[in-house]
Amino acid sequence: MASAPSSDDMFDEFLSQRGHEVDEPGWEENYNKKQCPDCGGLHETSATECSVCGWTPV
Repeated sequence: MASAPSSDDMFDEFLSQRGHEVDEPGWEENYNKKQCPDCGGLHETSATECSVCGWTPV
């Protein structure tokens, strides 16, 4: 029996078809450093959490 997609999958598909980004946010890169997508704080490449605002990738 085939399983139906979850409501989250259907919602993500709906948004992506209309040009919205549905991927989980991750670190951005700037000058060979990690940049927080939330506040723009720059961190070393080994960072796992933003020391400015506390953001962590999901």
